[in-house]
Amino acid sequence: HVQLVESGGGLVQPGGSLSCSCAASGLTFNSYFMGWFRQAPGKGREWVAYINRGGGTYYADSVKGRFTIFQDNTKPMLYLRMNTLKPEDTAMYYCAAELVSGGNWRSIDHWSYWGQGTQVTVS
Repeated sequence: HVQLVESGGGLVQPGGSLSCSCAASGLTFNSYFMGWFRQAPGKGREWVAYINRGGGTYYADSVKGRFTIFQDNTKPMLYLRMNTLKPEDTAMYYCAAELVSGGNWRSIDHWSYWGQGTQVTVS
């Protein structure tokens, strides 16, 4: 079965950098679309970034220019590099995977598989 396990969150000061990782198993990694979402306390889960099967990357406006999504198909691992972090980036960060193309990949309903999350705190 598909399993996604995030790691690498933590506490960082504003302006700092942090990386999140997501270890994927039970899937043919380069056949899947992969994404990162986040959920702040008291708020809904929001889309952060997404990488398609061709390696194209897409970002929410709030993180564009500061965050980078990339993957290593040989491991297989998904990463989110976060620079110039702000207090409003504080959230639980989740990786997600989806096999089927099309649909609204900004919506949580589009994604079939989720990790358990890793906490990022900017303070």
